[in-house]
Amino acid sequence: MTTLRFARGFVVDYARTSVNMLLLVVVPVVFVGVVANSLANFAKLLGSGLHVETVTAGWAAALVAGNAMYFQIAATRDVDRRVVTTGFSAARLVLARLLSGVALAVMASIAALVALAVRTGIGNPVRVVVGTMMFALIYIAVGAVVGSFVANPVNGTVIVLFVWIVDVFFGPAMGAADRVATRGFPTHFVTLWMVDVPSHHSGRIGDLGWALGWTLAAAIAAWAVTASRTRTARPRVARVRQRRSSGGQLAAARRAAWRDARRNPALWVLFIVVPVVFILGAAAVTPDKPITVALREHGHRITSEVRMPDVHGATMAPIAVAALAALVGLFTMLDSRDGDRRVTLAGLRSASLLTARLGVLAAAAMAATGAALLTTAVVFDATNWPTYAAANVLLALTYGLVGALLAPIFGRVGGVFVAFLLPFLDIGIVQSPMLHPDPTTLSRFLPGYGGSRVLLDGALTVGFDETRALFVGLSWLLVLGLAVCLTYRASTRGTLTRSR
Repeated sequence: MTTLRFARGFVVDYARTSVNMLLLVVVPVVFVGVVANSLANFAKLLGSGLHVETVTAGWAAALVAGNAMYFQIAATRDVDRRVVTTGFSAARLVLARLLSGVALAVMASIAALVALAVRTGIGNPVRVVVGTMMFALIYIAVGAVVGSFVANPVNGTVIVLFVWIVDVFFGPAMGAADRVATRGFPTHFVTLWMVDVPSHHSGRIGDLGWALGWTLAAAIAAWAVTASRTRTARPRVARVRQRRSSGGQLAAARRAAWRDARRNPALWVLFIVVPVVFILGAAAVTPDKPITVALREHGHRITSEVRMPDVHGATMAPIAVAALAALVGLFTMLDSRDGDRRVTLAGLRSASLLTARLGVLAAAAMAATGAALLTTAVVFDATNWPTYAAANVLLALTYGLVGALLAPIFGRVGGVFVAFLLPFLDIGIVQSPMLHPDPTTLSRFLPGYGGSRVLLDGALTVGFDETRALFVGLSWLLVLGLAVCLTYRASTRGTLTRSR
């Protein structure tokens, strides 16, 4: 009973932030109701024969469950240690945490299944419901394991999303179901069993047996790792060297911001690894067949037939860097808010602090963009590299500012969902030339429109004919920059509060 009371208390604590509960339902509904059809069309282009709309319910539940569980574990380490030192069993405390994650996963799964039922109906309720829950349970384990080892929220959320992206977009639903390289993915057999497509490589255990085995093994691993960390880990004391500077406020703020950035070397590694794996993986699974894309050349609209690997290779880089930049923008502003308020009260100008923070954000965006461009050059040769590279930088900076704006609105947990979904929906779905050869009406009103059109122009045409799109993209950058300045100035003048 004590364990259940703890679990109920953890869920209540999560629900105190109303945005968390709202997005717990909204994210699955949006993912299944809005994105499912586009993902199904994309999967068909890549040669998949699975009913992808059904699997999106599991994907949505996994995305929400993994990130929610990460924060349940990573953000509460010190509290849990104190509870254990009072005599409460570490194993029971971790079990309560995992049960709270299961409760959140059930809510996310219900929202996804309801959206699926409304949109397409559920042909095989047992497989779909059980499969969706297995997706969520496996990613509860992913979030718990990452939360046990990675305390920094930027690193942790990037790792969880990275695992989810590789599992989902390179798994059997987005290509050949018998691809050997995907058989070790966490939800490989869950996906195939959920849509009733035999894998023919499951042996005597069968697809359901492997799916249940993955789920059970994930739960055991999550419990063992988090219980062990709660018992043995010790809080680390950050040692901060104090240095006096004779320079100006801007120089002092810049040094402080870079000092914070250097304390997180894992972030810079992730900013290289994630685009590299994402781009090379996409190139490996894209079939070599032609598609039609609408472009502008010498001032005229043309319809050109190009190789799908070229288009896919050109558009993977901005999706990766925009999502990473949005997450860094979110946590750059969120995690520095209280500290910057204190420094402002001590006399440092907020303009100097903001300039330093945006400098670190820009550097992170440029690092991710550089890694993405170098990787893209391995699999794709842009017609006009300077234009193509500039478009990637424009999109990275744009979504870095978008992420900075999300911080005061959605907070830590909700902000992660939105920071990932916005660039994914905008650049990956709405602006995608593979799904929409011609720009749609909706695409013209989103932040990624200008940069995406410039990117395609540089990737596939000789001259530059997207002056209007470039102006639109720069306008978005200016407006977002002004909005960040205003919200930052307001937040640093407010009272000190604890970020959730």
